[in-house]
Amino acid sequence: MVVLAGCGGSSIDDQTKENESKAGGGDCGEVNMAINPWVGYEASAYVVGAVAESELGCTMNYKELKEDVSWQGFGTGEVDVVIEDWGHPDLEKKFFAEAGDGSAEDFGPNGNVGIIGWFVPPWLAEEHPDILEYENLNKYAKEFSTSESGGKGQFLGADPSYVQFDEAIVSNLGLDFKVVFSGSEAASITAFQQAEKNKEFLIGYFYEPQWLFADVDLQRVNLPEYTDGCQDDPAKVDCDYPETELKKIVSTSWVDEGGPAVDLVKNFTWTNDDQNLVAKYISEDGMKPADAAKKWVDENQDKVDAWLG
Repeated sequence: MVVLAGCGGSSIDDQTKENESKAGGGDCGEVNMAINPWVGYEASAYVVGAVAESELGCTMNYKELKEDVSWQGFGTGEVDVVIEDWGHPDLEKKFFAEAGDGSAEDFGPNGNVGIIGWFVPPWLAEEHPDILEYENLNKYAKEFSTSESGGKGQFLGADPSYVQFDEAIVSNLGLDFKVVFSGSEAASITAFQQAEKNKEFLIGYFYEPQWLFADVDLQRVNLPEYTDGCQDDPAKVDCDYPETELKKIVSTSWVDEGGPAVDLVKNFTWTNDDQNLVAKYISEDGMKPADAAKKWVDENQDKVDAWLG
């Protein structure tokens, strides 16, 4: 076999050295990335992973875990990165150095702003605009009832592991509703799509960033305004959810090891629109997460270069 040198007379050894330099000398090792159960998180995780693999030579291990279980993995070495945290003061007290075991640390915002709330399909808001004020919900409770809601209006919760106070809000605002959990993001998405298509009464927990809003313009129900401290006691919550600056949480020991992926994760930030696009590739277009991430990375090299410094 005859091996030809590339243009410019560079040798295979030269090219190998260049590739090793680009990939951080090949010393990145393995990165354990938690995958929490919603597609927006998956989008962020696989984009960071795609860059870590292609640019830094890392081996990515993706681990499908609930939020609280992910944090438990920081101290055992099973989890290095949670790329999208929606705010867990209870877990911070347990795992941050200030009050807990110090196995985890805040690695700054990831650029996404999380908005949790109560939503109805757009047809419903258009035909009954007063339904967007929580004080009027009891008037429509029977319209929302299902076989699972025991004669009350059904409020559709999502995955029970998500950050949520809906049962307390329903109770403390005196609403004639029962929370019935869909069980997953995918099930909630399907329920809202069908409710819009078939003009069915549906109210439920949902959130942004989420690609569904480009498909179904869900309308948010106004709850009592969020104020500092109104969610401190989970049993007494009677207010809306706050807007949350989403952030990255990482293993302290992983940071101390100082691998090249540490700076990548530290520098990673993108917008809700960025995440929604990759999430749409996965959920609506049927792309595999790795393929969706590669497509976005290939088309946004300027942003990737900024993360790499």
